[in-house]
Amino acid sequence: MNTQLSPDRRADLLVSRMTLDEKLQLVHGHVVKWGPYRGLDQKPFPYALGGDGFVPGIPRLGISSLQLVGAGVGVTNLGLRHNGQATALPSSLAETATWDTSLARDFGAVIGRETRDRGFAVSLGGGIDLTREPRDGRNFEYHGEDPLLAGEMAGAELKAIQAQDVIADIKHYAVNDQESGRTGVSSNLDKRSMREGDLLAFEIAIKRSNVGTVMCSYNRVNDVYACENRYLLTDILKRDWGFKGWVMSDWGATHSTVAAALAGLDQEFESQYFAAPLKAAVVNGNVPISRLDDMVHRILRTMFAFHVIDDPPIITPIDFHAGAIVAQRVEEQGCVLLKNRDHLLPLKTSRLHTIAVIGSHANIGVLSGGGSSQVEPEGMAPIPPSSKARPVPVVWDPSSPVKAIAAQAPNANVIYNGGKNVASAAKLAKAADVAIVFVHQVTQEGSDLTTLELAGNQDELVKQIAAANPHIIVVAETGGAFLMPWIDQVSTVLQAWYPGIRGGQAIAAVLFGGINPSGKLPITFPKSDADLPHPVLIGPPPGGNTLHPKLFDVNYTEGLKVGYKWYDAEKKEPLFPFGFGLSYTNFAYSHLQVKTDSIVSVAFDIKNIGDRAGAEVPEVYLALPADSGEPPKRLVGWQKALLQPGETRSITVKIQPKMLAIFNVAKNAWEILPGDYRIYVGSSSRQLSLQSTFSILKSETVP
Repeated sequence: MNTQLSPDRRADLLVSRMTLDEKLQLVHGHVVKWGPYRGLDQKPFPYALGGDGFVPGIPRLGISSLQLVGAGVGVTNLGLRHNGQATALPSSLAETATWDTSLARDFGAVIGRETRDRGFAVSLGGGIDLTREPRDGRNFEYHGEDPLLAGEMAGAELKAIQAQDVIADIKHYAVNDQESGRTGVSSNLDKRSMREGDLLAFEIAIKRSNVGTVMCSYNRVNDVYACENRYLLTDILKRDWGFKGWVMSDWGATHSTVAAALAGLDQEFESQYFAAPLKAAVVNGNVPISRLDDMVHRILRTMFAFHVIDDPPIITPIDFHAGAIVAQRVEEQGCVLLKNRDHLLPLKTSRLHTIAVIGSHANIGVLSGGGSSQVEPEGMAPIPPSSKARPVPVVWDPSSPVKAIAAQAPNANVIYNGGKNVASAAKLAKAADVAIVFVHQVTQEGSDLTTLELAGNQDELVKQIAAANPHIIVVAETGGAFLMPWIDQVSTVLQAWYPGIRGGQAIAAVLFGGINPSGKLPITFPKSDADLPHPVLIGPPPGGNTLHPKLFDVNYTEGLKVGYKWYDAEKKEPLFPFGFGLSYTNFAYSHLQVKTDSIVSVAFDIKNIGDRAGAEVPEVYLALPADSGEPPKRLVGWQKALLQPGETRSITVKIQPKMLAIFNVAKNAWEILPGDYRIYVGSSSRQLSLQSTFSILKSETVP
């Protein structure tokens, strides 16, 4: 208990005093099944709060219990607690669309603070699997398709969570890119593509944040379950990256005792492999006691490092107002204006007498993503999960766009139509000055979309309203990319993602110009399913069930070509490219300079040439030498800048050495190749107004 000692030394002192059973107690986590909505009143553990997981403490040694709770987009409550409301933040994709690491820190601070206020020590959030499969039901929890953008944004968020004296988690490690058959699929991918894409996102986030725990995923990776995959858990994570925290399994993702323990798994949940079987394996020598000690050490040193033992969380009232302010700011900055023909936006209240608002329950709220990340928002009665169906039902956060629009236009007549009857909605739209149509796409853990088309009659609804009123604004609440067969018929499209507890107010602020949109796409929007690397989603073969599907393979033969890299390499025109987003003002780029001293730096000027203040995200891309085997270009940096009308700002972006390199599998090292490199600077991956070249004369390995 001497706080002057290092976390590692304190953990060593504890391990030396623990019995075998006490050590095993820390590596075998429990899933709490009781709860008022499950009809179970008997707590299996008197001190369990009703989160996602629980590890009993050891009072004789001063080791506090570990209370774990889901918190990807806010602290969850999956039907276990009466008092479980928390701030419903926008989706992680909305957060990433801000391209603003300071906002990611604010996002993480809310999660960390409310995790602790609810009495929990471990925040189970931090999803970062790349968007290899755009139909993945959990893409809304993740941070897009580019490893640098995802890694930097998630890293900033995770660091801010842990600054609140709770332990953060990053997941799902690794290549967990679809929900269909997730416990049976083998994600097959070559090592170079893994290291430069999916794993690079994890590497950046882990190193930026010093995150305390990594959750291994359900799937197999190259035919080996992720939670017993030595290449992932020991060779890369613990050896190459120097990770000092612990690896926990996803719930029920453990498949063995000896193989998992020796591969690097440190703690299991919702399995029995690390209970009696692990004790037997240690006693008979199949798992060395030194390995068990390492597992326990990693857990304890992390608990010490983030003050969970010295200052365990105490239940405290949540400051919902502070959380809502951050939620609204993230959504305002994360909304992406995709189209704005004839400058229909921002709306001018003086010209509006009748506003038609149509579809997607916009009268009551905004859509949220489903599954284990589901937040019970303040001001809304909890929705009991079905005992027979997971994940939880669709939840609409209580933030009415209709009310927020009416507040922005107090002299206009705002009329809502649910959109179920297309003819009725079109009639209303025809009589209005402007028609705002909300469309949505339900995505959730446990299932994937079969197509990126909008469900139901929504496409026909948009087409009919566009025919009735040329002043049509489409607001999209989706978990990711979707198809727009009506794009040429509409004036305006605003991508709102899953907007969170102040989504209605944020959307209205953007529509009426109180906020100048500055969001940029963290994913590519394709024109059709046929343009995807895998036009048809590969699911499990028949004969299994959701929990135990038959084993099958998904071969990611596109390799390095994820997202915009696929469209560039295949010369496909996307509907909207990665990094794209419009503003109510315009920007000009000039005076590009590239310096290649000890570190490559890219300098340029950006000027606001419009008549209102606005933020722009200049993006820097790099093309590697022609013989590198790389896609045409990769994102290597960016910087968000707020500019007043007429203001010019000089921007310098420093390129980290690893972003210049490829991963050389034979050397197990990152290598910068000799040859000619080209720098591109612009407002999206397809709008690059500045270009320059530089050369590197000899190869170099970089850490």
